[in-house]
Amino acid sequence: MAPDVTVIGGGPAGAISSALLARAGARVRLLERDFFPRYHIGESISSSCRAIIDLVGAREKIEARGYQVKEGLLLRWGAERDWAINWPDLFGDQVRSWQVDRADFDDVLLRHAADEGVEVVQGAQVKKVRFDGDRAVGVEWTHDGRLLEAPAEFVVDASGRAGVLSSQHFRNRRPHDVFRNVAIWGYYRGGTLLPRTPRGGINVISSPNGWYWVIPLSGDVYSVGFVTHRDQFLARRPEFPSQHAMFLALVAESQTVAELVADGHLEGEIRVERDFSYSADSFCGPGYFLAGDSACFLDPLLSTGVHLAMYSGMLAAASILSAHAGEVTEREALAFHESHYRNAYGRMFSMVAGFYEQYRGKNSYFWLAQRLARGQYPELMRKRGGDAPAPSDGAFASITSGLTDLDDATRVGGAAPLDAMVLAGELVAGQNGDRSADLGGPGDASGLYLVTEPRLGIGRAVEPVAPR
Repeated sequence: MAPDVTVIGGGPAGAISSALLARAGARVRLLERDFFPRYHIGESISSSCRAIIDLVGAREKIEARGYQVKEGLLLRWGAERDWAINWPDLFGDQVRSWQVDRADFDDVLLRHAADEGVEVVQGAQVKKVRFDGDRAVGVEWTHDGRLLEAPAEFVVDASGRAGVLSSQHFRNRRPHDVFRNVAIWGYYRGGTLLPRTPRGGINVISSPNGWYWVIPLSGDVYSVGFVTHRDQFLARRPEFPSQHAMFLALVAESQTVAELVADGHLEGEIRVERDFSYSADSFCGPGYFLAGDSACFLDPLLSTGVHLAMYSGMLAAASILSAHAGEVTEREALAFHESHYRNAYGRMFSMVAGFYEQYRGKNSYFWLAQRLARGQYPELMRKRGGDAPAPSDGAFASITSGLTDLDDATRVGGAAPLDAMVLAGELVAGQNGDRSADLGGPGDASGLYLVTEPRLGIGRAVEPVAPR
C-alpha cells in the first residue's frame, strides 16, 4: 500500500519531494499558502539541480522556458582578479544549469508535480502539524474559510522561512550570528559581464563592506544585488531618502559593478532581505521531514539555496519511500536524511565562512574545498613542478555546484560524519549551540546510500564499509 504524505509548501523543496513521491506511487497532497506564480529571489541555479530535475522528469519543461544557460561563475574576490570557474571545462559539456525567473521556474515545477499526480491546493494556510506523542500524524489547514484536517503517514515541511515546524512548533531555529547580513537588489535592462565569465555565469564581486552579485537573465535583464552586515546596512540607511537611492549609491561605489550596468536602465522596485542565515536543531523526526528553507538557509554568496532545497526534497522522498517499504527502519531513514542534509549544509556553510573569514586568496579556498570534499577529486589536483600536488579549482567547483553532495549521497558506504565541518564553521557552531558537529542525527546512517534506479530509495551496503 502506498504511503499517504502531506507536503507543506510548493517551492522547489516541496515540488521536488512531492513529484518524486507521486512518481513512486505515493498519495500526496501539497498545501501551498500563496498562488503561483509569485515572486522569489534566488535566480542562479546550481548544476546539481539539473540532475534532480532530470530525476523528476521535468527537464523538457524547464528547457522550453528559454532561461539563460549557466556554465559557471566568475569571482573578483579580495586580491583575486577574474577567477573563473567553468563547469564544462572541469566536468564535461553536460554540467550546466540556468539563470531563471524564479516566479516562472517555481510555477513550472509546481505544475509538473500536479502532472505527476500530486493534489496541489493553493491558497491553503497550514495552521499546525498534528502530533500523536512525538509522531507527526497530519496537518490542520484552512482553505476558502474552512478549517480542514489532512491525516498523513508522513509530513514534509517545505514551508520555507515560515518554518511551520522549526519556527512555529518546535521553535528550534537558530540564526547564525556571523551571517547577520542584509541583501538589497534590483533589476537592470541591459548590461554586461566581466571578461572571461563562463557562458551565462554569475559575477561575484567583493568590496570592503560586503559583496555584489550580477546575474544575467533572459531578455537582457540583469539581477544586481549587494550583501553587507546588518549593522553596516542600518548605519548607512539614514543617509538616503529611499531604498532606491541607497541602491544606486551602492552600485556607484563599486567601479566594477557600475561599469557592468553603465549601459543598462534600472527597472522596477528595490527589494531588501534581512537576517537570512539560520538552521534548525533537527531536520527530521518521527513521521516528519524538513526540506529547504524550513530547515536551514545560508548567506547567498555561493547560490546554494535552490540546491539545498531540491537536494533535501529528494532525500526526504527517498527516506519516506524506503521506510514505508520496510527497506530500512524509520530510524535509519531519519538518520539518512539528517546526515546527508546536514553534511551538505555544513559543507556549504564552511565554504562561505571560509570566504568571509579568510579573505586570503583562492588557494586557501581550494585547500579548504579539497578537505571538505574528503579528497574525492585527486584527479583535479594540479601538479606543481613535479612536486606535491597543489589545489586546483576542481573540488571548489564540485562543492559550489552541488555535485559533491550528489556524489556523497549515492556513494556506497553512506554518510560519514564530515570531520572538516568545523574548519571554518566552528566559530558559529560553538556559539549557536547547533548540531553542526553531530551529524549522526537521530540514528546510524553508515552503510546507507541513495538509489535512483530502478526507483528512488535508500540502499544498504552488503559488506561493512570503512569510514571515509
